[in-house]
Amino acid sequence: MGQCSPSRASRQKAHDLLSGFGKFAEKFHLETKIISQETTTLIQSSLKAGDFQKTITEINEALRDIENAPLSIAVTGETGSGKSSFINALRGVGNEGEGAAPTGTLETTMERTPYRNEKFVNVTIWDLPGLGSTSFKPQKYLKKMKFNEYDFFIIISATRFKLYDTKLAKAIGKMGKNFYFVRSKVDSDLDNERRSKPATFNKEKILKDIRDDCKKQLENAKVNHPRVFLVSNIDVSDYDFPNLEMTLLRELPAQKRHIFMLSLPSITEAAIDLKRDSLRQKVWLEALKAGASATLPLVGLINDIDLEKLEETLTLYRSYFGLDDASLEAMAKDLHVSVEKLKENLESPHLLSVKKGNESVKDRLLEFIETLCSVTGGPIATGIYFTKTFYLQNHFLDTVAKDAKTLLKKEELFTENVGSAEV
Repeated sequence: MGQCSPSRASRQKAHDLLSGFGKFAEKFHLETKIISQETTTLIQSSLKAGDFQKTITEINEALRDIENAPLSIAVTGETGSGKSSFINALRGVGNEGEGAAPTGTLETTMERTPYRNEKFVNVTIWDLPGLGSTSFKPQKYLKKMKFNEYDFFIIISATRFKLYDTKLAKAIGKMGKNFYFVRSKVDSDLDNERRSKPATFNKEKILKDIRDDCKKQLENAKVNHPRVFLVSNIDVSDYDFPNLEMTLLRELPAQKRHIFMLSLPSITEAAIDLKRDSLRQKVWLEALKAGASATLPLVGLINDIDLEKLEETLTLYRSYFGLDDASLEAMAKDLHVSVEKLKENLESPHLLSVKKGNESVKDRLLEFIETLCSVTGGPIATGIYFTKTFYLQNHFLDTVAKDAKTLLKKEELFTENVGSAEV
């Protein structure tokens, strides 16, 4: 009496998981979702049918696609267009950094050059020689450059786009690939206008005029609905760079958004939020899989295997957001402060440290869980039976994202402090 039959319990479990997954799917905008609508529908259908094994299979396939998705980006432009600086900015590498694309040099090769992300080996940015540097026609140029390998093309220029830029764009469009025009070095244009016309200088009007002129020239060349983004290769967080990022994310296949979001430099709060939300979706998918596998409530102590996995997860998250020890050491050197001073302003390096003499790391993590449960309403609040490690992964994510945002502001603070000390 009073106990659910297995079939009734199974139906209730499926209902809870389906409800939780529905809430999960609604939390994120289209451009940030890392699983397709087709995959979402398959998972929901499996849950509705109470087929947990199929649900687990669908989630495993989705996670595998997300982890293994390759991303190839083609960047083309003439010598002096700021192409190399743009590639370095997209990779989060300074122009003098190790492995940076060389800037200020003449283009001496007609071959494409790959630049890979050392943290995300599936991401490759290809530096293509400008079409105007070759004797090829657009179709032959694309064939030689192996256009089928790229997910999209960026055509970059520091001045007006030329005839061969428009011919290349139309050839790319005919082959079913996306292309985007990037007008670089707009900060130089603004500086020149400010010096030559200080009394009438109007930043927004100048930017609008540049954008409108680019679009007009492209439309006159019969390029349909050209999308032009104004960027500075010095301060990539400014002008249209964030808008370009969002456009690329929105138009990429869902399974490729995750690796692209993680590979982006953490230079704006928006970019940091994108990384956090992408990783959070993976945590939710793993939680849903665990729920479909066993439906274990939050019970038990944290064992050594849990602790080892959590340490690995925290280290990985810190690396994704540029908070790993190597990155902090490089930043401290640039800011002329000690690493210890930098870490004083951060929480993530100390998450797995202990403050009390008789407190273990495991005890501290359990304290985190108790606090999180009191805020969220317990392990079944969302309809998904989170295990203790999923609570902690979300806590780690929020903490690391918060630290990344802190460092955006701290760079300015430390710079000011250094300047004050020198005076």
